[in-house]
Amino acid sequence: MTTSEDGGAVDDYACRFDFQPGWVDLTLSEVTKASAKELATEAVNRLNPLSLEIEKSAVYDDIVDRAVELNEDNPILAGAYYSDSGVGLASLRVDSYGEEGVSRPTAAEVQPLLLEWSNAEVASDPDITYLDLPVGPAVRVQAVLKAKRLLGFGRRLSEFVKYAVFPPGLNSLIVVTVTWEAVQQTEELTQLTDELVSTMRLVPLDAAGNEITAIPNPPK
Repeated sequence: MTTSEDGGAVDDYACRFDFQPGWVDLTLSEVTKASAKELATEAVNRLNPLSLEIEKSAVYDDIVDRAVELNEDNPILAGAYYSDSGVGLASLRVDSYGEEGVSRPTAAEVQPLLLEWSNAEVASDPDITYLDLPVGPAVRVQAVLKAKRLLGFGRRLSEFVKYAVFPPGLNSLIVVTVTWEAVQQTEELTQLTDELVSTMRLVPLDAAGNEITAIPNPPK
């Protein structure tokens, strides 16, 4: 599965990634089932039927459900990674946090917040890294999550990678979150996530929300 580059507004910018084969942009301009179905139809039509190991209808339903769920709370970008066989393996959310007149928190202040989940708890020692991305400094966290199953029976394990990115010139903090339950494919999905985030960039927008191809003096 392939998709074009796309993204959402961050202040007066858009957040862009180079989506490689397998990644699908699930960002909805309107968070409705109808919009999700339209997106799913377009995505399924791009599938290679010869590589599918499940019914197209199952992929369609998965895309609809993920799109609706991931677009709750209006992220600036949502997406998912699908195997060649059509199985959805990972979910992607990109959120922007910032308030006018309030200083952006530091990486040290943000780090413990990246380990907080409303519906799960971290079940392993987190791998925490401070690094410099092309788009700006970042703190990266990876760990195993344990969440209650439906009706409280048992526990469901999953894994996540979170990046908190601090682009120069913006008061906003950008958080990239990728989660998956296919822990047997953690190595592959971790690599795919890190490769995706390394392509992250911000593109300036004009007052109408259109992309500006060049900006002579970007903010400091």
